[in-house]
Amino acid sequence: MPDVLILGGTGEARDLAATLLDGGTDLVSSLAGRVKDPRLPVGEVRIGGFGGSEGLARYLRDNAVQVVVDATHPFAARITSNAVAACADSEVGYLRLARPPWSPGPADRWTHVPDVDSAAAVVAERGRRVFLTTGRQDVAAFASIDDVWFLIRVVDAPETVLPPNCELLRSRGPYTLESERELLERNEIDLLVTKNSGGDLTSAKLQAAADRGIEVVVVDRPTEPAGITSVSTVDDAATQVRALLRAWTR
Repeated sequence: MPDVLILGGTGEARDLAATLLDGGTDLVSSLAGRVKDPRLPVGEVRIGGFGGSEGLARYLRDNAVQVVVDATHPFAARITSNAVAACADSEVGYLRLARPPWSPGPADRWTHVPDVDSAAAVVAERGRRVFLTTGRQDVAAFASIDDVWFLIRVVDAPETVLPPNCELLRSRGPYTLESERELLERNEIDLLVTKNSGGDLTSAKLQAAADRGIEVVVVDRPTEPAGITSVSTVDDAATQVRALLRAWTR
């Protein structure tokens, strides 16, 4: 039975799994299964949901899990909420590993919005040729905008209605600054839409947009549950996990 359950799907989750396994920690990594061909971490992996907070709590009890590390995407708010509730119900240690958000620099032209629907409203108001990078599950929010052309970059094709004027670009990062500059120039992009995911994997698009003076509509992160313990680096997460495991065995 695993001592640690990592709720993953991010690069940080994969790095943490490798670090903990190297140190002899028994763990299982869990992926939601939303990506058809995910990058898998080392060690044991389960794919698929638990059935909400109650299903996750049952899994934790049945498998005698001692610590849950929530290293899911910063916008996976429902998973985080379920994990916090399940850990409280099961009296299991909870730790959030969330990469720092991006911050604008002097050359950036950012418009902050609270959610994807608000981003769509900005696009409808002043977009012409838009680079949409919010992920396949959010494309539907832009589907009714018929006077804007979209370049939609996703890992897997959306299973929803697309905007009438669009091109689908299926690819997976990391991306270089040179390639992002060329992409913006070739497609005459005048507006970039992104979630504030943070990290280095896709950050080059922000610098490329700043270099060309392109406005960026940034969807701010959802508010995380109050009172949780959160770290922003893999090393800090590994240290916290080991401390929680030591406290468990006392």
